[in-house]
Amino acid sequence: MDNQVNYYNEQSAAAAFNGQSVVFDELYSKNSIIKYKRERVRDHLVKYLKPESNILELNAGTGEDAIFLAQKGHHVHATDISSGMQKILTEKLSRQEVNGKVTNEICSFTDLNALKNRGPYDVIFSNFAGLNCTGDLDHVLGGFDTLLKPEGIVVLVILPGFCLWETLLLLKGKFKTATRRFFSSSGRSANIEGVSITCWYYSPDFVIRGMKDKFNLIGIEGLCTIVPPSYMEKFPENHPGLYSYLCKIENRYKSKWPWKNIGDYYIISFRKKI
Repeated sequence: MDNQVNYYNEQSAAAAFNGQSVVFDELYSKNSIIKYKRERVRDHLVKYLKPESNILELNAGTGEDAIFLAQKGHHVHATDISSGMQKILTEKLSRQEVNGKVTNEICSFTDLNALKNRGPYDVIFSNFAGLNCTGDLDHVLGGFDTLLKPEGIVVLVILPGFCLWETLLLLKGKFKTATRRFFSSSGRSANIEGVSITCWYYSPDFVIRGMKDKFNLIGIEGLCTIVPPSYMEKFPENHPGLYSYLCKIENRYKSKWPWKNIGDYYIISFRKKI
């Protein structure tokens, strides 16, 4: 992938999220499915954390996860390319009781060599598909090793190239949404706050191949495979009984084939080889 193309896309993404940063938390806090997703990711992550873990968070946004982890006693270095998101995070930290356990830095995950605070870390964490904003994910994955301690953990939340719920939208005639992940090796355009950015989709196998030399796979879970994606935000309120049932079923089958591979996202984890 051309570095200039990646640079332009990252700057476009930063501009989009700068525009969204002021209302970001308010919009997301009202969505029950986003709450479900965040709880699922946190449940997956914390089972690998040792007391007072030192965590590098990529595309940390407004710091919701960083503050949660700090309140659990961990140390988090929260990075993001968006200055708007970092500003909101800094404002939050002034109001939260986290005892200096969160630091932050404007840094692109595609340029981890420029990271000032290099750890080494116990964990690298990236939530909610920020890594799908690059066409050079293999390059990003290659930068993790030097930032981690021996047997350090990586937990990533990524959009795959196939989503069962989106494909089912063909039955409603929503062809564009239903097929947006198909034939997307060159990326697909997305619109955020009126700014066009490109999104790439990556299968678990792609990520595993990029990590296999220095990391061992330790877990994959499908996220919003059986539970609807968060853009169906009215579903939990319109169908509370069914929604509760779907959450239970997804929890049962989240790590089973094919469910672990065909959700709106997947959560994938690795441990650094000794």
